[in-house]
Amino acid sequence: MPRQNRVTPYGSIVAISQRGLFTGNRGIIHDPVTQTLLRRHWTTRAWLVCTCDFKGRRRNVMAGRSWTELFFLDEAVALAAGHRPCFLCRREAAERFRTCWASARAEPPPSAKQMDAVLHAERLEHGRKRLHPLKLLLSDLPDGAVVALDGYAYTLCAGLAYRWTDNGYGRARVLHDADWLLTPPSTVMAFFAGYRPILHPSINPSPDRPDDARPF
Repeated sequence: MPRQNRVTPYGSIVAISQRGLFTGNRGIIHDPVTQTLLRRHWTTRAWLVCTCDFKGRRRNVMAGRSWTELFFLDEAVALAAGHRPCFLCRREAAERFRTCWASARAEPPPSAKQMDAVLHAERLEHGRKRLHPLKLLLSDLPDGAVVALDGYAYTLCAGLAYRWTDNGYGRARVLHDADWLLTPPSTVMAFFAGYRPILHPSINPSPDRPDDARPF
């Protein structure tokens, strides 16, 4: 039976067998004896997106009182849920994200703690996923942004929308409108400034994907 450790674009943590590209964490949120989640699904504002392959290290998932391993279909999903690149295992991506964040705001590069504070306010509202109003046409949103329509999440790329499902992305379709923006606005601003989230190969099967995008 799958563990409850897959993250949806809405930030929920569910028990499905979905395969994907990244791991990450929100602190220690599980019981290692039962390997089940605790009632609170975050213990730190540093919600991270990590590589599944870091210096050959291997971990037994949910086996100890260390950070709780969460998994994401791709980086677009992780960022939509409110996570950001990890400065330890994905240093290059994290620095690029910070640089784009600063460029979009015309401010000095922020600390990780400063970004986490902004993202925390943008990802949660009264303990639930914060839904942001759409202020742009879908065609004007950058690739990798995730929107919601009728309760479903769609990742945008090259003018098409791909619905997130338990089994991965569905077939591409054209969306003319959506109800909400799921990706935090500050992250979308970083996209506009040049940060390119890594998408699942079912969306963008590029041969030059970075090494940290190997499926787990």
